[in-house]
Amino acid sequence: MNLHRFANPARFMRLSSALLPWCGAGAAALIGIGLYLALFIAPPDYQQGEAVRIMFVHVPAAWMASLVYALMALASAIALIWRHPLADIAALSAAPLGAGFTLLCLVTGSLWGERMWGTWWVWDARLTSVLVLFFLYLGYLALVNAFDEPGRGARAGAILALVGIVNLPIIKFSVDWWNTLHQPASVFRLGGPTIDASMLWPLAIMVLGFMLFFATLLLVRMRTTLIEAKIRVLLLSEIERHAAASPRQAVAS
Repeated sequence: MNLHRFANPARFMRLSSALLPWCGAGAAALIGIGLYLALFIAPPDYQQGEAVRIMFVHVPAAWMASLVYALMALASAIALIWRHPLADIAALSAAPLGAGFTLLCLVTGSLWGERMWGTWWVWDARLTSVLVLFFLYLGYLALVNAFDEPGRGARAGAILALVGIVNLPIIKFSVDWWNTLHQPASVFRLGGPTIDASMLWPLAIMVLGFMLFFATLLLVRMRTTLIEAKIRVLLLSEIERHAAASPRQAVAS
């Protein structure tokens, strides 16, 4: 698996510089269009009324919460197995973004649940497993930063990310395995989506917008990390150069 040809930081910086404006503009356009369709064009649900509009933020956030963790775990595996130089940076850059999506999912889910179930929170299998996902994100971030040596922290965090991957199928199939209050899948199902096209299209646009939004922030965070690392190397080399020059100046005097 020839991944190292993509691991060159200079090549990544050139590629990300070209992609970043397109990702950012695409995210802004899609989220703007999706919100307009969701708030003003999509009809209210015959049972949920206007509260159904929470779905257009809650569902994309929920999908992104799991997707980002899967990508973080994949990057962690690549870092452990193939020593990909950018994999640890990608995983660490993705973790706070995934935590943000998960928190947004939990908050909007609570708002939706209060309207539909009459309570902000229940220890439902789906809700509980998503809360566990949020704690996995926080645990990863805490573990990576718990060591003085960055390499040890990255390896420990990568192991935790891989162990936590078992929670993703629990989130996905919890409504099928247990009797839960959370509704079953209504988009990706064998019989086809049960959502009307007037709601499905805004939802799909919002999902794509969230994906591009994540890609934009991920590229920005990875670029920032690489720039900071380059600055640290330049500062250390400058300090070493001055330290090496000082003894020669002392001898000369």
